[in-house]
Amino acid sequence: MKTTINEAKKYLNQEVTIGGWLHNKRSSGKIAFLQLRDGTGFMQGVVVKAEVSEETFQLAKDITQESSLYVTGTITEDTRSDLGYEMQVQSIELIDEAHDYPITPKNHGPEFLMDHRHLWLRSKKQHAVMKIRNEIIRATYEFFNENNFTKIDPPILTASAPEGTSELFHTKYFDEDAFLSQSGQLYMEAAAMAHGKVFSFGPTFRAEKSKTRRHLIEFWMIEPEMAFYNHADSLEVQEQYVSHVVQSVLKNCKIELKALDRDTSKLEKVRAPFPRITYDDAVTFLKEQGFDDIEWGDDFGAPHETAIANHYDLPVFIINYPTKIKPFYMQPNPENENTVLCADLIAPEGYGEIIGGSERINDLELMEQRITEHGLDAESYSYYLDLRRYGSVPHSGFGLGLERTVAWISGVEHVRETSPFPRLLNRLYP
Repeated sequence: MKTTINEAKKYLNQEVTIGGWLHNKRSSGKIAFLQLRDGTGFMQGVVVKAEVSEETFQLAKDITQESSLYVTGTITEDTRSDLGYEMQVQSIELIDEAHDYPITPKNHGPEFLMDHRHLWLRSKKQHAVMKIRNEIIRATYEFFNENNFTKIDPPILTASAPEGTSELFHTKYFDEDAFLSQSGQLYMEAAAMAHGKVFSFGPTFRAEKSKTRRHLIEFWMIEPEMAFYNHADSLEVQEQYVSHVVQSVLKNCKIELKALDRDTSKLEKVRAPFPRITYDDAVTFLKEQGFDDIEWGDDFGAPHETAIANHYDLPVFIINYPTKIKPFYMQPNPENENTVLCADLIAPEGYGEIIGGSERINDLELMEQRITEHGLDAESYSYYLDLRRYGSVPHSGFGLGLERTVAWISGVEHVRETSPFPRLLNRLYP
């Protein structure tokens, strides 16, 4: 019976065959312990010299790291294992013998590991991060489908920019200028006018020359947009969505979180509603905490966001930023004309902003004014202005950065480990 490591528990005390790779091994004279992986998980195979052929035992001792093989044996209970079971190996069939696998069990530097990212993905911790990423994606679709959102795919090549062109990758589109998308938001607003509640999920690009542990050049965004939703409505959706994702990972990725030594007690507290603090109060708080350099009108940096999030020890919304430091499309705050109806959701433990969102301007005249004030080409935004000409309604939306969210939930230090093949300032390989 062929099976996989994650399905092997169904065959307790039965003989099965699993195709996989040798992750690691150790032996103690008359017993060889094989650490096997097959893509679905990691499992121990025990080879007892007295219970197998001499050829099989010799192969178990000689087989090299990352060689591929079929192992056949009986699945038995093992309470010491995270899985709760292991295999008593009876025979081994070598498929392909690996020689001089570069990522040995010793420690390697990050540049070496990134150069070998195509192989580093096989490691137990990197495997765990990708499984958590996959669960976040699965839970995302689950949440928005259950809440009657329609998935719409915006283009990756665009003629205009939601937030200006300074951080965009330029390309030629035949005889026109084009840019790699930094956000699908403007197109999602059009889709919301057709479908009410929509979301997109796709790659976005920022030509930002940053080397911090929070930044990637290419990353994935989940961008919902909702017609007839005001700013307060949107905040409720955001906190419900993030809560759903975190609780789904806690439920379905126990083994992976343990492999990463993640302190899950911090994640267990992540349930809606989340605390809210205005930008004004955040500035006051930061000054009280000794950040004398911050002034009203400044954008917050990583240390400022970390101080605010650590104070709450939960994801926290910072709401109503100054108009001058936010994009052109955000609805003015009726209680303070110098601020807009927006929010950034800051993750705890120093992971920074994971969501940016706002209520959008729905008045045609004001939107035309904002486009002019920001020095944007009105012709490029003609379709966007049409949304305000023909049946404009109040609407709101937000964008969640997948990789930062994966980093926070999995507890890894650098966002580069949350993308299967990250694109960094000085890295386009592999």
